[in-house]
Amino acid sequence: MKKIAIGALALILAIGSGAASAQGRAYKEGPVTDISYIRTKDGHFEEYMRFLDGPYKALMEAQKKAGLITDYRVLSAEPKGPGEADLLLLVTYPNMAALDRVEEAIALAEKVSGPMEKQEQAAVNRGPIREVLGSQLVRELVLK
Repeated sequence: MKKIAIGALALILAIGSGAASAQGRAYKEGPVTDISYIRTKDGHFEEYMRFLDGPYKALMEAQKKAGLITDYRVLSAEPKGPGEADLLLLVTYPNMAALDRVEEAIALAEKVSGPMEKQEQAAVNRGPIREVLGSQLVRELVLK
């Protein structure tokens, strides 16, 4: 009985200290943004922008309407060198859990953009006009 009481007390203290530490933080975890770093190939900037304004925008709008994402943006950047991005594609999710809605995202992409094979071929076709330099997942920390 004494062991149960000590265990219960330890649990109460652990829960209490966790709540206290969360209350003590100066921020709360906010939305999550996936940033893709893109370098358009010479002479293909406008062509790639037409893709972004067409099929890419259609997919992003469908994901937004379905509640899979909260926002998306295309940013222009001035690269400092040949290996740096001139475009950043930002896709914002409400939280980390939203990234696990893969099946819904795949089904929606097939509805908007066609079967996976067609999407893969379209990605290959974009190869000559742009290079994906990498991506980064960031989370906003909302100050209280």
